[in-house]
Amino acid sequence: MHRFGGSSIVCFCNKIELKLMKNEKIRAPRNRTVTVLNEERASLARDVLRLSELTEPQSLRNSIINADFTKVLSFVENHSVDLLILDPPYNLDKDFNGFKFLSQSDDDYSNYLTQVLAQLKPKLKRTATVYICGDWRTSISIYAAARKLFKVINRITWEREKGRGALRNWKNCSEDILFCTMSNEYTFNLKDVMLRRRVVAPYKGVDGLPKDWKETAIGNFRDTSPSNLWSDITIPFWSMPENTDHPTQKSEKLIAKLTLASSNKGDLILDPFLGSGTTAVVAKKLGRNFIGIELLEEYCLIAAKRLRLAATDTDIQGYANGVFWERNSLNLQRAIAESATVSEDLRAEPAPSLFD
Repeated sequence: MHRFGGSSIVCFCNKIELKLMKNEKIRAPRNRTVTVLNEERASLARDVLRLSELTEPQSLRNSIINADFTKVLSFVENHSVDLLILDPPYNLDKDFNGFKFLSQSDDDYSNYLTQVLAQLKPKLKRTATVYICGDWRTSISIYAAARKLFKVINRITWEREKGRGALRNWKNCSEDILFCTMSNEYTFNLKDVMLRRRVVAPYKGVDGLPKDWKETAIGNFRDTSPSNLWSDITIPFWSMPENTDHPTQKSEKLIAKLTLASSNKGDLILDPFLGSGTTAVVAKKLGRNFIGIELLEEYCLIAAKRLRLAATDTDIQGYANGVFWERNSLNLQRAIAESATVSEDLRAEPAPSLFD
């Protein structure tokens, strides 16, 4: 069996999905995990495209496709994608609800990624951006593959606050995202991804006025430029309405940062490893178009349900009033929303010195 997906594992995946259908989990009353009920499956399945339905090259915008991405690419227009978000299985032994992914040597994994990226590259615009997710070990292979095809601009490291401790090692609680572009001309919307921080020790200028921060009725705040070290990401968990049973789900806040920074409204985002649909959901909430491809039908159905929910709920936890907030600041965000005067104060254009 091929370890990275394809027609050889479809039968195996179908067995997994049948098992999931028969074993709906019993949830606690306050558990908000998005699940697909048996009575919803037929309806949600109509929101998902199958490979057999793609009869000729066509626009797949705002679609979830249940297939191996390599078989879908011929239906995606060349030079049409503005942003590629790539979140493949990391080079680790991992069980995706019964589908077991087995780790490879660094060279083999790098070769695999090179093949994946080479197939995706013709679909990208000359001004497109590429984000590739991985962990510390996988990052070695990601860089080796990406530098052959793209300009590597930076590496983002974000803190995954969950994680098991180890007796003979440092706790592994970070992941990486490689930031790449097709050329020197690319989108980067700095002001759309500012991070709002509470000012603990405010300082003032010679005129006695706040310097690089704002004083409000609910506290002192400063908007800071985004760095490549993120400590404000929360992994989805049971009480969050975006949570699913996908074992490696990325948060909407994380994908929103990538989306806002590197695309504009109306742009097209491609995610060939869609998983439970976070990229598609964020694109919908932020006014972008998307193409999401996922091999496992169960995750496609979850993604379809999340898209339906996004039609009436456009909130992204951790993002409000045009800025990102530090972790554990939901009460502050609610206070801002409830105070029109304060909201207007904080939405005011910051002083140039704020962007350091």
